[in-house]
Amino acid sequence: MRKVITPVNIEGRAKLGIRAGDTVRVVQNIIEIKKGRGTDKKEKTIKNARKQTFEGLVLSVKHGTEAGGMFTVRAILSGVGVEKTFPLYSPVIDSIEIVKRSRVRRAKLYFIREKATKAVRRQLRNSRMVHLMSDETIAEVESAPTSE
Repeated sequence: MRKVITPVNIEGRAKLGIRAGDTVRVVQNIIEIKKGRGTDKKEKTIKNARKQTFEGLVLSVKHGTEAGGMFTVRAILSGVGVEKTFPLYSPVIDSIEIVKRSRVRRAKLYFIREKATKAVRRQLRNSRMVHLMSDETIAEVESAPTSE
């Protein structure tokens, strides 16, 4: 039997409970590879690793916490709406934090694409703040000793 090594905290990501209407902050690891010639005129490849944060509203969650679970996040960047679809268990994702949880009446919030920002804020007015949750904080809470 082979051992499977995963860089992803599967239980922590499953317990996050991301749903439509949440405002989340997703931190991605991005590796940039640059090819060029050095002073000795030989080919060199330079790898730069950086973290990129994408914060926005969750429009949909597909396939829940299954192995192929995906969630779509929409943000307004420089006046332009940008949507990104992330696999829930992707090793490229460093952390997922739930910033705000809103009460919505739909499972998929695709209608927000046509709405103005002001109307979206008005529609999500019945939102309540929750503590920042990420897969690291869930792991810390689970590993904390319990007094019995």
